[in-house]
Amino acid sequence: MQQKTPVRIGITGSYGGMNLGDEGILHSMVTQLRNSLRAEITVFTRSCEDSLSRHPIDHAVKSVNMSLPEILPVIERLDALVVGGGGILYDAHARLHLREASLALEKGVPVMVYAVGAGPLKDSLVAGYVRDVLSAVDRLTVRDRHSCQILEEIGLRREMLITADPALLLKPETVDKTVLRREGLSGKGRRVGISVREAGVAAPDIQESHYHALLANAADFMIERFDADIIFIPMEPGVFDVQQAHAVISRMLRPQRASVLRGNYNSNQLLYIISHLDFAVGMRLHFLIFAARMGVPFVALPYSSKVMGFLEELDIEMPPINLVNEGRLMAYIDRAWDSREELKKKINIMLPRLQSRASENNSVLMDLLKQGKIQDKRE
Repeated sequence: MQQKTPVRIGITGSYGGMNLGDEGILHSMVTQLRNSLRAEITVFTRSCEDSLSRHPIDHAVKSVNMSLPEILPVIERLDALVVGGGGILYDAHARLHLREASLALEKGVPVMVYAVGAGPLKDSLVAGYVRDVLSAVDRLTVRDRHSCQILEEIGLRREMLITADPALLLKPETVDKTVLRREGLSGKGRRVGISVREAGVAAPDIQESHYHALLANAADFMIERFDADIIFIPMEPGVFDVQQAHAVISRMLRPQRASVLRGNYNSNQLLYIISHLDFAVGMRLHFLIFAARMGVPFVALPYSSKVMGFLEELDIEMPPINLVNEGRLMAYIDRAWDSREELKKKINIMLPRLQSRASENNSVLMDLLKQGKIQDKRE
């Protein structure tokens, strides 16, 4: 694209340092944008300080607490608005995450919805709002088939491309050996990473007492069966995942063989850390994506359709968490451990196809910018 001035692009999603999976998505999006064209990037975020320090962007706007008159001038100066990625279209927060898109559409600013996940959308009023906004945007990509099906079920009838999560394109950033040693990630011992998550509006069907018992039992089993140390990997390191990890450890018979990752890492560094695991057992989608990206075999505890969708893409079978008891989980772990080399090979075969689909998101955005949708008002 021949440019006299940078294209002014806004990105809105679930950003601001709360979740390393979401930050991985944003980092991937920004990296691809920077590699494709000259852009002036504004991110709508919960924390301007965090986003500006974490990503190579030009501006950050703390939009959550802004009124419409405050946020409209920011949107009006954009040449395009990108909504996503991540699982942002669910009952509790879909309206919030689509607010900037709705305003941009009103002001004639082109909008792309970028590799989003959808569901649950059981509230008819929210579902109707999502349907109306997505019907009007210029481009729409979803990160998995389940999201496409959910949007079709709420009545969305328009072209949407099934791509893949942008975090699949992240590259690891090396962490110092002293850091690895401090976190228990150096030496010859076996290491198993575990990912937890809290119940809440994004995961309404999780029963914490059920999964705490499952994971505590599984951790003790892996310590005894594989002589492995357990390292809990917080994807939301601020509060929730750390609390949940300690709740699981408190129920273990061998808690002295378990620890929680302590350092403050970005998403690329976390990829490098995960690469030092021998095996993984996880709930959070991006923990599983990061494990797959680094070729680490894993067993998932699917708590939502987005996790099931990712497993289907990798051709890995696992029942939903509510259908798993302690014995069944140990059996899956035992079988996956014994066949972990085959599992690695399967992941390595499937991953390039998913990464190719993930790169299509940026291609669609470039197409939007080139199709005459963006009129440079400054020329």
